[in-house]
Amino acid sequence: MERKIKKEKRYRRHRRVRAKIYGTASRPRLCVFRSAKHIYCQLIDDEKGKTLASASDLELKRLRKKLTKKEKAFEVGKLIAKKAKNLKIEKVVFDRGGYQYHGRVKALAEGAREGGLKF
Repeated sequence: MERKIKKEKRYRRHRRVRAKIYGTASRPRLCVFRSAKHIYCQLIDDEKGKTLASASDLELKRLRKKLTKKEKAFEVGKLIAKKAKNLKIEKVVFDRGGYQYHGRVKALAEGAREGGLKF
């Protein structure tokens, strides 16, 4: 029961945030989804309803060393920034998906900034 309430609260926060932010082709929305084990992010053009690029920690399998979830999130941020650079995208709108800007979400944002994205 507690999990259902927690999820519903996150959805409400997410809808509230989404009412205010909007991604365009020149400045897409960097959307974050965090599960218990993994973290995913996408660059979305809301005008066309298209995903321009995506990245997740599942793509980091090539890194043989063990990383914590926070370190994986940082690497995913750098990976999405690299993919954005290939698409000639420098500025994005950050959508934290109703999650607190804390921990893994913050690490992903810092990794994206280090990779060259501007929010």
